[in-house]
Order: sequence, then C-alpha cells, then structure tokens
Amino acid sequence: MLTVRELLKIKAIDGIKIVAGEKGLDNEISIVNIIENPDVFDWLTSNELLLSTGYIFKDSEELQNRVIRELAEINCAGLCIKMKRYFDRLPKNMIDLANKYGLPLLELPFEYTLSRVIAIINEKTNADYDALNRRSLDLHNDLFRIALEGGGLEQISAELSDTIRNPVVILDRDWNLLHYTDRKDNGTPLAQFLHLAKNRPAFPLAFTDTIPKYISDIKKSIKRMYCANGLEIKCHIMPIAVTDYVYGYIVVLQTVRGLEEFDYVALEHAATILALDRIKAREITAVKLRIRQDFFDDLLTGKITSAETLQSLSDLHGLKVDYSYYCIVVHIEPDATYEDMVHRRYELEHTAKKCADLIYGMSGKAAGELTCYYKNNQIIVLIGRNENKPPVPISEAKSFAQELYGLLAGKINNTTFRIGIGREYPSIYSLHKSFSDAHETIRLMLRFKDTKAVSHFDDYGVYHLLDTNMKIPDMESFFLQTLGAVRDYDQEHGVSLIDTLEYYFAHQQNVSAAAKAMFIHRNTFIYRIDKIKELLHTDLKNAEELLQIQLALKIFRLLNKG
Repeated sequence: MLTVRELLKIKAIDGIKIVAGEKGLDNEISIVNIIENPDVFDWLTSNELLLSTGYIFKDSEELQNRVIRELAEINCAGLCIKMKRYFDRLPKNMIDLANKYGLPLLELPFEYTLSRVIAIINEKTNADYDALNRRSLDLHNDLFRIALEGGGLEQISAELSDTIRNPVVILDRDWNLLHYTDRKDNGTPLAQFLHLAKNRPAFPLAFTDTIPKYISDIKKSIKRMYCANGLEIKCHIMPIAVTDYVYGYIVVLQTVRGLEEFDYVALEHAATILALDRIKAREITAVKLRIRQDFFDDLLTGKITSAETLQSLSDLHGLKVDYSYYCIVVHIEPDATYEDMVHRRYELEHTAKKCADLIYGMSGKAAGELTCYYKNNQIIVLIGRNENKPPVPISEAKSFAQELYGLLAGKINNTTFRIGIGREYPSIYSLHKSFSDAHETIRLMLRFKDTKAVSHFDDYGVYHLLDTNMKIPDMESFFLQTLGAVRDYDQEHGVSLIDTLEYYFAHQQNVSAAAKAMFIHRNTFIYRIDKIKELLHTDLKNAEELLQIQLALKIFRLLNKG
C-alpha cells in the first residue's frame, strides 16, 4: 500500500513536501479525500489522505488545532494543504501539533489542482484494493454464514472483535445493551467504565446525546471520545440501519490498538449482517406478539366461551381463571407527525414496546398480578387478584395508574398519554366488560378534551349511560324542560348560572366551598343560587328534582362537547 514516504517520491507531483509530522511518514494511504467542511469529521476513516486549500480554517486557530487533532485521532494518513491560496506558510500552531501527534503535514505547490492530485494517487493505490476486496469478501462470507446458521449476536460480536482486535459493544436503538465482547488483552476491561446490564443503557446520556440524529445517512462509523473514571477512550460508533430505520449501534472501544483501513470495512460488514439479524429477530417477535394479541383480542371481546379453551390459553399466557380482574388502557398519541405511514407505524410500535417494558418494571407496585401487551397505539394492562381478596378501591386503582402515567411521561418524550381504568369484575369471563369500560373512558376523555391524564369509568358513568341510551333530540328535550330557563337567563344576561349549579353540586351543596372554587364572593354565590331557585320554582331540596337537575347538567356537557 502506498505510504506518505512513497508519495513524496512521485514524479507526477514533484514539489510536494513535508513540513511536520515526520513520525507518520510510513502511514499508509488507502484513499484521498478533500476537506473543505468542518462537519466532515464524522465521515472520515483511517488511512485517508486529506487535501485542502485551507479555506475552512484560515481564520480560526481553534479550528486549525481541531483539524490536526481529529485527523490524528482517526488515524488519517496525513493532511496536504495547497499553498498560495489562503496560506503563504503554514501556521506554527498546526506545525507544532502535527509534530506532537505524528500526523504528516504536507505542502502542495500552487500549480497542482486537487482533482489532479487525487487522480495520480488513486492510480498508485488501486492495485492494493484487490487484496483488500478479497479480505472483505472473505469476512462478509464468514459473517453471513454465522447469520445463516443462527449464530446471532454473540457469534457475530465475537467474530468482529477477533477481526479488529478491540472490545465490541452491541446496543439497540435506545442504546440499551444487547451484547458485548471484551478481550483478554484489554488492559482496561469494559466492566471498569461501562454499565453492562442487558437491556439497560450501557453509556450515559451525556455520551449518546453527542451522536448525530442523521447517523444512518453517514453509512460509516463516526468517532467519539468517552470519558469515565479518569479514562479517555476513543470509540467508533457504527449504526445498524436499513434505509432510515436504525435497529441499533455497534460501538468499538479502541483500548487495545488503533483501527486500520480493513477494520472499518469489517465494521460495515458486521453492521449489515446485524441488521439482517435484527430484522429476523423482529419478525420472530412480531409473530409471537400476534399470537399473544389474538388471544387477548378474543378474550377482551368475549369471544372465548369454552371453559376448557379459556383455561388452557390463560395458563399459556400467564392469566388465572379463578382471579378477579380489572383493566387499564393506556392511549398513546405521539406529538410528532410522520409523512411516511410505515415509518409512523414502526415508531409507534417502538414507543408502545418501550411503554410495556416500563409498565412491567412497575408490576411490583400493582395490587395484584400484572399482565400487559401492546397493540397499535394502546397498552392494555390487566391486573388480577385472588377472588378471596376484597375488590381494589377505585382510589387505589387511580393512584397506581397515576404512577404509571408519571413514569411514562417522564421517560417517553414528545408523546401524550391518557389512561382509562375499567371496573373490577369477579371473573375472567367478564374481563371483556372491564376492557370495554376502560376503552369507553378513553373515548369520553378524548371527547371532553379532559385535561386529566387518568380517569376511572365511574368518573364518566353517567355520561356513558346518557350517551349510549338517549338520542340527541331526547337529551335536548330533557335539558330544555329541566334547565332551559336557566340557560336562557345566562344567554340574555351574560352570567353563568349553569356553571354555578355545577360547582354547587361538585362541592356537595356547600356554598362557601363552591364560592371559593369559583373565586367569587360567598354573597354573590348565594344570590346566584337564589336566582336559580326563582327561575326553576324550586327550593333545591327535593331529591327527585335534584337528580333531574344533575342529569340535565350532564346532558348539557355532552351536547356541548359532542
């Protein structure tokens, strides 16, 4: 392979000379690239010779120093700057740093074009690519064979680690650990500075947040420095991606040796094979999920009528037929919009899976045995208790659901959650009723644009009764007969007697508490109540009349929120 030392002897570019970094004269050149954009650092690989006019860093000493450091850390072959465009002589700070890092810093005479230099060097290096391509093909075949034989993450990780002679960490798209391979010759074992619990974040957010969102577009690894416990470790991050969908990441920790050209090729091959492995694993998971979803769909729609079938399927999916159950439905609504419906479905499915995992993590706080599954944009949570135990109080069920909401809202960004709770039923045969309750609660929460994140079916029981059993003309007629006079007075005089009535009943007819809640004077509230009594020709003491008035208020809200 062509070295920097040999480059200086090429007659076709006579006059090129080295001004700093002579320690790197034997650096091998695999490819030539142009650097005229500071964002290019994430796109570079080792053994690249970079050509530049110096335009991007001509006015910034800080950027000049960064260029030298970044190229040295990536193990680039060297930096060649065309003179007389922006530099008559190279800055001393660049020369000093190039000497410090052993990065060859070259001067290219003004008469040569960068494109001509690239063509000359590529002509000299093309012969070396045959051998590289043969090694690349052999590695690809080895990795592909592992995938075909079902070797999975463990063997692919081990093969990659052996090839590049450095530790390898494989993460999912949320940076949770899937697998890792350390090495015996690693002087700084991974356990010293990484959290190596499976399905948990291996790196802190401060590190993963530095990874650009467009990493799947780069199609090659990028370099980042990871600092922990006084150590500074060079990492190379490669996305495991197909088109725009990222399945995870490979992180190579450069703790044994620096990466060479073929190591980057190996990383790209491993990422491709791991993407296939992740797609296969995802499809298997999807089939299992569909089987599970089919059972729960039948159970929660009351389609399973055979006691024997219910017993066997419940045992298979972790339910107890002799338990009482209640259902919680978590409705997920992403704040982001997606032009691609397939992308939206994948993202929603990913969010739902994360939510289900988080909910399972809280199962110890549930008032019974927790089972959950996700489908589309909903998480269905079933909580079962031994039939001999007393029913779960509504306040306790709402408290647990509120904890779930706090957890999900805190962990899942850019997503709105609403949680509906169904009533508890004494038998699994009636579980579909609790699911229907929870689902209806979500529907009414959305219809009323309720600001509360958590509601129980009983919070909307009367609205459900009215909405499902009365036609709109009948509801309008009932309201006008009961509270029509009050509504007309509000419209004519611009007051809010209807609201006053709602606060009156909401505070158990306690005038002082209701006035305080409305932020009005107690005497004002009493005046309004007296006016209502006058309009309705009632003293608001007859139980039958009070019931009709409260029903009319519920109808008023239904008609105005429909």
